[in-house]
Amino acid sequence: MVRRAASDSGVPRPTTIRDVAAHAGVSVATVSRILSGTYPSAPATRTRVLKAVRELDYVANANARGLAGASSRSVGIIVNSVVSPHYAHVAQGVQAQAAVDGKLCIVGTTGGDPERELATVQLMREEHAECVILVGNVVADQAYRERMVDYARALALAGSQLVLCGRPALGPDVPALVVEYDNTGGAHAITSHLLSAGHRRILFLGRRDDYSTQDSRIAGYRKALADHRVPHDPGLEVVGSMERREGHRMIGERLAAGPPDFTAVFACNDLIAAGARQALREHGLRVPDDISLVGFDDLSPSADIDLTTVHVPHEELGRTAVRMALERVRNKSQVAEHVLLGTHIVIRDSVRPLIHTEPPAP
Repeated sequence: MVRRAASDSGVPRPTTIRDVAAHAGVSVATVSRILSGTYPSAPATRTRVLKAVRELDYVANANARGLAGASSRSVGIIVNSVVSPHYAHVAQGVQAQAAVDGKLCIVGTTGGDPERELATVQLMREEHAECVILVGNVVADQAYRERMVDYARALALAGSQLVLCGRPALGPDVPALVVEYDNTGGAHAITSHLLSAGHRRILFLGRRDDYSTQDSRIAGYRKALADHRVPHDPGLEVVGSMERREGHRMIGERLAAGPPDFTAVFACNDLIAAGARQALREHGLRVPDDISLVGFDDLSPSADIDLTTVHVPHEELGRTAVRMALERVRNKSQVAEHVLLGTHIVIRDSVRPLIHTEPPAP
């Protein structure tokens, strides 16, 4: 167990950056650069420093610490990227609601690096953001969850609030709010739409085990198959990330191996769908005449390519996250800890009913 250093009077004194450096066995400059995100450190060094920060409960902003109890004027949002339409729209909702509440919005990006995400949460805690909102996919890794639980509790002790936006809960008794949309229900609905159109061989693009968003969407896909008594074929689930080039790759490799063994494609998001559509066209297949295609998100480029997809209330997700967090900070006992926003299908012209020809009667 790590103990806080005591002053001459015997009263524990605040941890300093020198304490962190000594505990991690690095220089003060290295600690400063790692916490600011400007130091290209070796993973082992960064891990050691962040471990020391957690164990010593270090908060770098001494001025903010001295103002403990003063009203914060900022909310923080941490996303994978501000270029992706999904994250950009959620961030827009956070910004809009923050402005309504008279708060400054601080945006941090992670590039999908869990270590960078954890470090950014710590930096926002140091700035005493009134809430910290984590958006989007996350690897379901136990070590990561344990560290984020520690940060959620540290934020709560500092009078702040962690919000998981589009993510699963961290577990019982963890002071973190959850606001998400119905991934599983949306995937079930869009798969059922294809099944109702007569399709039985539905290719799922974008399976990625242990990633929360893909896991919940493929769960909806599988449930719809089961509900319609269509056998589940693992060979129709293709592994890939949620990027346009991945949609192109997955379809290209599938068709390079032989003629299509599917009549419809469920792309895990609209970017995958756009890449898949391009690859289908390059192989002489038309959407929807030859292959039906659906996506998920209802963001650009879905309307441009006339794609049937699942609408996600991205901006409302961000606005709800801010409202929940600020209300929880003001009134801890009267705020729901978990809000699930609905999704719905947007019908466009990318699905064609499959006509099953019956053999002639003898």
